[in-house]
Amino acid sequence: MRLSLGYKNYFVNTYSLLLVFFIVIDLNVFSQTGSIMNIQVYQRTDGSGNVDIFYDLVGPGSSYFISMEVSFNNGNTFTAVSPAFLTGNVGLVTSGNNMHILWNGKGSNNNIYNVQTKIKLIIGTCVQCDQPITVNHVAGNIDPVNKTVTYGTVTNIPGEPSKCWITSNLGADRQALAVDDATEASAGWHWQFNRRQGYKHDGIIRTPTTIWITAINENLDWHSANDPCFLELGNGWRIPSTSEWENVNMSGNWTDWNDPWNSGLKLHAAGYLDYSNGSPYYRGSYGYYWSSTQCNSGYGWALHFFSNASNVYDNGKAYGFSLRCLRDY
Repeated sequence: MRLSLGYKNYFVNTYSLLLVFFIVIDLNVFSQTGSIMNIQVYQRTDGSGNVDIFYDLVGPGSSYFISMEVSFNNGNTFTAVSPAFLTGNVGLVTSGNNMHILWNGKGSNNNIYNVQTKIKLIIGTCVQCDQPITVNHVAGNIDPVNKTVTYGTVTNIPGEPSKCWITSNLGADRQALAVDDATEASAGWHWQFNRRQGYKHDGIIRTPTTIWITAINENLDWHSANDPCFLELGNGWRIPSTSEWENVNMSGNWTDWNDPWNSGLKLHAAGYLDYSNGSPYYRGSYGYYWSSTQCNSGYGWALHFFSNASNVYDNGKAYGFSLRCLRDY
């Protein structure tokens, strides 16, 4: 079914779709004049719940940041649609015609379809690196708990100068206070290789308290659909590859834990969760940061440092390590 959209309601089966376009100004999106034109929407009739959105993106800027929100109460309140359920020309988009977004509506919203459903596309310019990013974490199959975190960002890191990095661990309340900071607030959350679910451990209780995976044996790198950096921070954000960790380690002449700590990344010894039972070990003594690259079916590469060394090593995929996110800049 095809719809040509203006600024009014259109009904597609059980949907009422309204696309609203405006400039957002907040901590991580900067305003610039741009327009979305020639919008058309198709709801697929194969029962998949997928919705195709086509549009043209015009404006003086070379690229813009496109995000999407949805309302199920006639536009009274909107919630952001996770990037995991959007593919195509969403996130950082270069100006041009015939843009396409595929929204997995059924997957993202648990079959909550009604005639009060509205879609909102938001247009803004690209996030500037060195500006903070505020994320509302919601407990579920990625975040272990609800909380709002503001992450600092930095670029021009030796070895990977064209990348933008966050300056604290994903899920951390704050940037670490010292290289040997042993607090949970600075450690942030931990992830097993190629798994979406993050784990918080306060030293007594691991959240969530689901059954811990004690062995992972699969011939896969970290898939983008499972990448918490992408799922939490948005399109373009990802876990560093092995080569990116090796580049910053070598170019920064990192020889012990003081070097990653004194870099712009402020990496610290956040410890890990053990593969056998998910218990925390060596907070304040060792740092382990996953890459997105596997070594083999049972092991993945990770940056590892302590008081006497810093290097990239292979580690069992069932360990829970920290994540530090980056994007091309």
